[in-house]
Amino acid sequence: MTLMEINAGDTAWVLVSAALVMLMTPGLAFFYGGMVRVKSVLNMMMMSAITIAVVTLLWVLVGYSLTFGGDTGHVIGNFSEVGLSGLISPDAVSGTIPTLAFVAFQLMFAIITPALISGAIADRASFRGWIVFVVGWTTLVYFPVAHSVWFLDDGNGGWIGDKLGAIDFAGGTAVHVNAGAAALALAIVLGKRIGWRKDPMRPHSLPLVVLGAALLWFGWFGFNAGSALSAGTTAAVTFVNTQVATAAAVIGWLIVERIRHGKATTLGMASGAIAGLVAITPACGALTPVGSIILGLVAGGICAFAVSLKYKFGFDDSLDVVGVHLVGGLVGSLAIGFLGTAAAPSAVDGLFYGGGASQLGKQALANLVVAVYSFTVAFLLGKVIDKTIGFRVKEDDEVAGVDQVEHAETAYDFLGASGLRGHSPLARPQAAAEVDDNETTEASKEGANA
Repeated sequence: MTLMEINAGDTAWVLVSAALVMLMTPGLAFFYGGMVRVKSVLNMMMMSAITIAVVTLLWVLVGYSLTFGGDTGHVIGNFSEVGLSGLISPDAVSGTIPTLAFVAFQLMFAIITPALISGAIADRASFRGWIVFVVGWTTLVYFPVAHSVWFLDDGNGGWIGDKLGAIDFAGGTAVHVNAGAAALALAIVLGKRIGWRKDPMRPHSLPLVVLGAALLWFGWFGFNAGSALSAGTTAAVTFVNTQVATAAAVIGWLIVERIRHGKATTLGMASGAIAGLVAITPACGALTPVGSIILGLVAGGICAFAVSLKYKFGFDDSLDVVGVHLVGGLVGSLAIGFLGTAAAPSAVDGLFYGGGASQLGKQALANLVVAVYSFTVAFLLGKVIDKTIGFRVKEDDEVAGVDQVEHAETAYDFLGASGLRGHSPLARPQAAAEVDDNETTEASKEGANA
């Protein structure tokens, strides 16, 4: 291709979409940060934020090449484009956009995928252990899985998308099932939080949770519609499907919550939205808008039930990554085998449209293999980190709060907020009274001197 074949509209759409997906990681930081206790807010947000820095460098140096730089055995790329060699040329074009636009767009997926995992180990993970895990898991799991799913080359590409023919439009398998399985592994490796199921561990800030969910919902249009890689009908279809499925999932989650607990909660609304976004991600190019509504209702209800599985099976998935992302990703991927229609951009008929069970089988196999592989590598990697440099903080440090121990900071200055020169009137009433008396005395002196 030549420079003349680049489409300005497509390029603009992909670059804007990349920025939208980039916004999702700070949104995730707010969402997760609001869900933890006050002593862990900064650590939780830092675990999301550090993936931006670490994965960006990995992606430029080797990640893009290992994911999209040719094919090796249908499971990984090669080192032909290490350091993005040659991709800054005007002649480097992918479809109708500059290759660097595609590089930037896919980078944002690589960033947020490991960040999703962090919610399962909130309140108890060491920051350096997390950084080492991000480097190892992204390299050993995300790059080969993304290659297997998205590197298409007329039958000579990745085994999941190109050889098997499983559909994952924007990341149900490569992102959510992948991250959800790893989250389950780490929750098992690090063990339960001190006081789990005994002490209250409620979200410290629901407004932060809602803010994070809103940013994620907004950014998700870039995640799904941007995956069309062009500004056309496919982008429009996936945009609408994303919106309606998410709205339906909110309703589905709140219905289950109302039946089970008698109340519809703010946290349930936010969680339902995320569950719907996760579920529609693989299927947004395969369903009709009505099919997307059905998927959203089902996914919202199932995920609302699934988040309680941790109590039944005894693993402490702190922020329900398994129940929302692993389960939601599976529901959305399998839904293609039922609700997919050839009239949609992905052009495949599911069981309900006379397509038989073939596509359903492909979806199930792809997600099973990815889940098992991701879980196994994450478990082994987590164990190695824990036995060497340590992955879980010490018991006393966990009780004191990982913000202070890991970052020497606190999210909120409760003492300074009193305005009493560092004294808290709630914690030290006598000190507060002494300050008031001193200020009164000083004021009297100043008046007398005047």
